[in-house]
Amino acid sequence: MSLRKAYFLIFLVLIVDQLSKIYVKTNFILGEEVVIFDWFRIHFIENEGMAWGTKIPGEYGKLILTVFRIVAVFGIGWWLSDSIKKRHSTYLVVAIALIFAGAAGNIIDSVFYGVIFDDSTHNLATLFSPAPYGTWFHGLVVDMFYFPIWEGNLPEWLPMVGGKHFAFFNAIFNVADVAISTGVGILLVFNKRAFPKHG
Repeated sequence: MSLRKAYFLIFLVLIVDQLSKIYVKTNFILGEEVVIFDWFRIHFIENEGMAWGTKIPGEYGKLILTVFRIVAVFGIGWWLSDSIKKRHSTYLVVAIALIFAGAAGNIIDSVFYGVIFDDSTHNLATLFSPAPYGTWFHGLVVDMFYFPIWEGNLPEWLPMVGGKHFAFFNAIFNVADVAISTGVGILLVFNKRAFPKHG
């Protein structure tokens, strides 16, 4: 796969990711939900940290996370460039490009959203607001895709979790997260094609 094609894939993912986030941010109030099907909803949340709302505690936790993501993206970018130069498997190049695009998409939120949007808690956010909700490197990541395929109380006879409320699948995510998960999935499922043994 050529560098140009890899760039195009990254650009495509970033455009879809950012357009979907900006649309949700400017058309939904935080917590608002639209039911497409019983098992698929658009549910607007903002993620301060990593997957499932995990965050690094402390005053500088968010900044540390954002800086770490930026450093990681530079590393992934080098891996992508090196893999293309060495004509590695298309599976590997596509996977790395997807992971790079997804990581970059969430970094855009973290770096810029705090200074270009106002708060979404009680009203629709305004793009390029004169009263932004945060500061540089402290933006919140916009998530919206929610697939509650099954939700209910687990049977009482189950050890540890019996009788407790459970939702599958309860994660809320965005296009960037899908790109990262798809890239990692390609590396796992097509491992032998992504990393062929020579000789």
